Amino acid sequence: MAVKVLAFAGSLRAGSYNKKLVQVAAQGARATGAQVTYIDLKDFPLPLFDEDVEKQGVPENATKLKELFKAHHGLLVASPEYNSSVSAALKNAIDWVSRPAQGEAPLAAFDGKVAALMAASPGALGGLRGLVTLRSILGNIRVIVLPDQIAVMKAHEAFNEDGSMRDGKQQAAVEAIGRRVAEVAAKLHGQ
Repeated sequence: MAVKVLAFAGSLRAGSYNKKLVQVAAQGARATGAQVTYIDLKDFPLPLFDEDVEKQGVPENATKLKELFKAHHGLLVASPEYNSSVSAALKNAIDWVSRPAQGEAPLAAFDGKVAALMAASPGALGGLRGLVTLRSILGNIRVIVLPDQIAVMKAHEAFNEDGSMRDGKQQAAVEAIGRRVAEVAAKLHGQ
């Protein structure tokens, strides 16, 4: 059975550079034989996490997202940088997915997952500051966050119309991150 990798961006915007970036990394994971599932968080609208809402019943999209996370061994996450941190959409998705169902082990959707982080931004740092926050969040919920990461600056100039990257070396570096997640997840999960 092939290792399974879930790829997504923390942006909801249709033309998101981070959505383009994570799909380049997904190509690298697929090149190893991994089964990659790309999702768009916009397809899983969620209310802001609130325990009062949770007590009334976990939103259907939170359950769907959680099942997707649980079904995959690795994560490719492209995070936009909003005010030097992660987007509200990404943090909210993580918060909902992290909640344990009755009889379920704590952090079942995250514990032992392997993740690689990336960012793309028009700015000079490429979204790097937000990755610090994301690395901290995921590390604290038992995700094995690989040291490999990439931040693409001048993202508005970085992609071709077909979604590939204009700089071939950068394309190769992003694909390598995708391969690395698949390879490490395969080793850890005996695939």
